[in-house]
Amino acid sequence: MNYKFRQAYQEDIPMVWTILQHAILRRKNEGSNQWQDGYPNESIVIQDIIKGIGYVLTLEGIIVGYCAILFNDEPEYDKIVGQWLTNGDFIVFHRVAIAEGYLRKGLAQMLLGFIEALARKQNIPSLKADTNFDNAAMLALFAKLGYTYCGEVYFRGSPRKAFEKVLI
Repeated sequence: MNYKFRQAYQEDIPMVWTILQHAILRRKNEGSNQWQDGYPNESIVIQDIIKGIGYVLTLEGIIVGYCAILFNDEPEYDKIVGQWLTNGDFIVFHRVAIAEGYLRKGLAQMLLGFIEALARKQNIPSLKADTNFDNAAMLALFAKLGYTYCGEVYFRGSPRKAFEKVLI
């Protein structure tokens, strides 16, 4: 299988938004309040791509996953209730979503592996992320991949579990 990880292009917006819409619905059907407040939305996807922070995972040219990647830029992380493992450079990723029909095939793990490789290539020693308290799949993935729970951060008034993985 020929998987690739690349920055998203403007022509990717419709497919990325479809993937996120399905992920939003999955979270709702799981009884979660994550992503049930109008975020993320198509405007966020457009801004991600315009800013160059939207990334896609492709299989034979078909978009099968999406995330946003920020370098040293998440103001809410400065207000953690807890403590990060490191204080230096980091990558933070948000809006991780896998396309319908490609779920439970290890693609979220693969996507996070590509993010880790990007960090290592740029000598960035840390990955930081957060997820909702009831996102069992992401919590299990963080545990499997060696992320450490560091505390809570707040987005749009809701607490989220914050994690870090030190790469060096």
